[in-house]
Amino acid sequence: MRRHIKPFIALAAVSALGIGLAGCSTSATGGSDGGGTVTMWVRDSQSRFMQQLADAFNESHDTQVEITLITSGDYVQKFGTAAAGGDAPDIASIDLVYVPYFASVGALSDISEQWNGLEYKDDMSPGHVAQGVYEDGVYSVPFTADVSAMFYNKDLFAAAGLDPEAPPTTMAEVQAAAEAITATGDGNYGFAFSGACGGCNIFSMGPYVWAQDGDVLSEDGVDAKFDSSEVTSTLELYRDMWDAGAMPALVQSDGGSNAGDAFNQGKVGIYNWGTFFLSSLEAEADFDWGVAPIPGAEAGDIGSFAGGDNLAIPTGAKNPDGAWEFLEWATGEDAQAIIAENGVMPTRLDLLEDLYISQDPRFQVFADALEVGRVPYSVIENEIINDPNGVWSTMIQESVFGPGSVADAQAKAQEAAQALLDDANS
Repeated sequence: MRRHIKPFIALAAVSALGIGLAGCSTSATGGSDGGGTVTMWVRDSQSRFMQQLADAFNESHDTQVEITLITSGDYVQKFGTAAAGGDAPDIASIDLVYVPYFASVGALSDISEQWNGLEYKDDMSPGHVAQGVYEDGVYSVPFTADVSAMFYNKDLFAAAGLDPEAPPTTMAEVQAAAEAITATGDGNYGFAFSGACGGCNIFSMGPYVWAQDGDVLSEDGVDAKFDSSEVTSTLELYRDMWDAGAMPALVQSDGGSNAGDAFNQGKVGIYNWGTFFLSSLEAEADFDWGVAPIPGAEAGDIGSFAGGDNLAIPTGAKNPDGAWEFLEWATGEDAQAIIAENGVMPTRLDLLEDLYISQDPRFQVFADALEVGRVPYSVIENEIINDPNGVWSTMIQESVFGPGSVADAQAKAQEAAQALLDDANS
């Protein structure tokens, strides 16, 4: 029996989904013998390669896929509303953090049988795979990847007397480099992040926690770990850099739009962000930059957020067999090659060397990050993590910038987060 999950705040418009679909368990087979047309919704952030991907599939298959681009900011609400009303597409490309929620309320079909038949399923990004599992079923396949890594300004490293070819390999070295760069003056700062963006900070700050083999939530998403020692040391790292003046003032109120610009302007030494940052960095930066793994407390330990999209077949899909035909093709080598050719990271670990790393040796950092990348698993990820006024974001604001102690902020956040999780999973 599927547990009843209360829709979270950002999906209030989808409240009917939790009532109308909870308790359902639907297989993706049946209702079609393949062929025909399948409809697919994708976020507009994938527009640069999706039509090319669809055209390649359509040229080689009797089944034809039709792409509908949805504004990224509206996607979750629109998909939830469509699923609740029985108007969902045959295929949904979903930001992987939302897959557990949609699986929990019965909006996605169980594709366990098809998934287990894939010869390369063990070669896919483990972070993506984990997000597709709910209770005893599999509800999505990995599609595209975007991992977090440490970008650093080699020119500022050199100006600070640091080896530009030896980026920090521990959290202590991150702090030392940040303070040394700030000491060069001229409006330079050692480190920047978007302090008022919850989603940004699970992506850029969470890796320090994971690199220490800690976590912010339990593997099953039932227990909060906001008060763990690994979260403590991560928050203290940021607090110490803030107190030392190693961050620009803009980070305190930045909701995600300013920290990256500051790095691109050559005034910030270290900035943790994702593969998607490459395009703006290459277009705007006029300094020598490098990329390295986000380190933990000990040299050799690294962490990353495994972001991107998973593909799912919604409950009630009109052509589920045709939909699976596309999902299987989309995870194959031909499709993953098209994705890589468009500057997007594939999710097949066994194909990264030939399709991705071969484009630029620096991409090895991203490949290594994908292998260890994690994602907090939760049916209320938006409420507990992404919400700018939520528990995670508030804890960061109070710990890094507030007058109180890190421990007090953690204790408050732990209690609030556990209450939300208990309510959601009751």
